Amino acid sequence: MSKLLPTFRIVALLEGVSYILLLFLATPLKYFANDPKYVKILGMPHGLLFIAYVVMAVLMSKNMKWNSRTLWIILLAAIIPFGTFYIDKKYLKTKNA
Repeated sequence: MSKLLPTFRIVALLEGVSYILLLFLATPLKYFANDPKYVKILGMPHGLLFIAYVVMAVLMSKNMKWNSRTLWIILLAAIIPFGTFYIDKKYLKTKNA
């Protein structure tokens, strides 16, 4: 097990939550209530978390010796709403945790 795993799980969770808030709260408020401030507030943290998720996924793939298919699935999950939660349950959660 990689020492990065707990940190990656936290980043994946935060990235997933920020994406859901951006998609289902901030964006509708921007277009239906003409209030773009929430996109500005949530956009930057989400972008940073997305970058951290991608970088950590690549580092984890080397540490955990994932094949390229697994890495691609984990990377693609970041652009699917609720995808990082699935990844956490399917690939990251250890049997002991």
